[in-house]
Amino acid sequence: MHSVPPERVPGPRAGQAPRTPVPVKVLVAGGFGVGKTTLIGTMSDITPLRTEAPMTALSVGVDDTTAVQGKTTTTVALDFGRSALSPDLVLYMFGTPGQDRFLFMWDELATGAIGAIVLVDARRLADAFGPVSYFEKAGLPFVVAVNQFPDAVVYPEDALREALAVARDVPITIGDARDPVSSRRLLVELVQHALGRARQASEARERVGSTHA
Repeated sequence: MHSVPPERVPGPRAGQAPRTPVPVKVLVAGGFGVGKTTLIGTMSDITPLRTEAPMTALSVGVDDTTAVQGKTTTTVALDFGRSALSPDLVLYMFGTPGQDRFLFMWDELATGAIGAIVLVDARRLADAFGPVSYFEKAGLPFVVAVNQFPDAVVYPEDALREALAVARDVPITIGDARDPVSSRRLLVELVQHALGRARQASEARERVGSTHA
């Protein structure tokens, strides 16, 4: 399991006029109760928008609360927050609802996003299959981030990669959605991965163009 070094996104050089920050949309996805709302709340520079509703008897047998027995609310639309990673880069974070019955909203939320963080609870790895499959099919860059709960087993990276069936080029890291330093590392990891994917795609297009020139 590797941790992401806390690189800083470079800002303007000394003597240069401040530039207008580039707005970037990212998604925070994952299963029910995995910590998406917590992560966005931890990192947001503004009061986050939350669309949580109390869980009722109608969710019995639908939402598995075995590993999150203290949870009394659930996101029914989206979470939203804003995080300035540097003077040049501002992330607009959209948290997806975790239950499968809200998957119809994901296409709309994913529009314009550069990538996604798939939060994982190691006690409920199967809950990550849906989000991982969605972003693989959509071709949207994503990183897998294990939100380490106190009573969860710490699995080696290779074991997690095999269990989730994610490709070797998909970063897997571990963190704590309650911790600003850890959460910032996850966001930096995602931005770096998305930029790397975009660079690879651009180089591939250039190679194809030079071949046909």
